[in-house]
Amino acid sequence: MSLLDEAISRTEADLRKRIESEGRDESEEFVTSVARAVGIGAVKYADLAMNRQSNYRFSFDKMLSLQGNTAPYMMYAYARIRGIQRKAASSSETSADFSGLAAADLQLSEEAELNLARHLLKFSDVVRSVEKSLLPNVLCDYAYELSGTFNQFYDKCPVNRAETEELKTSRLALCELTASVLKVSLGLLGIDSLERL
Repeated sequence: MSLLDEAISRTEADLRKRIESEGRDESEEFVTSVARAVGIGAVKYADLAMNRQSNYRFSFDKMLSLQGNTAPYMMYAYARIRGIQRKAASSSETSADFSGLAAADLQLSEEAELNLARHLLKFSDVVRSVEKSLLPNVLCDYAYELSGTFNQFYDKCPVNRAETEELKTSRLALCELTASVLKVSLGLLGIDSLERL
C-alpha cells in the first residue's frame, strides 16, 4: 500500500507543477483522480513491462516519467489523441462523433501514416501471442511502439490543419483507431485511459 501511496503522491506533486506552469485551472477532483490513475497505472505497467525472466529494476522516477516505456507515456499519447479530437469537434466543419471515422476511406500517402496503419494491423497478432506465451511485456512493448509511432505521425502529418477536409477526416480516423487500440491495450493491462492529463 505504501508503494502505491508514494506513486500517487509523486504523481500528484508533478501534476500540480505542470498545471501551474501551464496556467490551467483544474478541480481538486480532477487532480486526485488523475494522480491516482497515473500513479497506480505506472506501478502496474512497470511490473508488467518487465520480462518475468529478467532482473527487476525499481525506480519511481523511471516509472512515473512521461517519456520512455512507461504507463504515463502511453496515457499521455491517448490523452493527446482525445485532445486532437476535441479540437476537431469544436470546429464547425467536423462532427463531434468519431465512432464512424474508423470506417472512413483512409488516405495513406505519407510514410508516417503508412507506418501507423501497419503498426495498428499488428494488434490482433500481438494479443494472440500474449495469450499463448502469457508474457504481458509483449503487449507493453507493442503499446509503447504504437505510442511512439503515433507521435511520429502527429509530428509529420498535421491533423486539424490538413490540406483538405478528406485528408483531415482520414487522419482523424487514424487517430480514432490508435486511441481505440491504446485503450484496449491499456485495459488488458488493467490500466485506465484518461481523456485529459
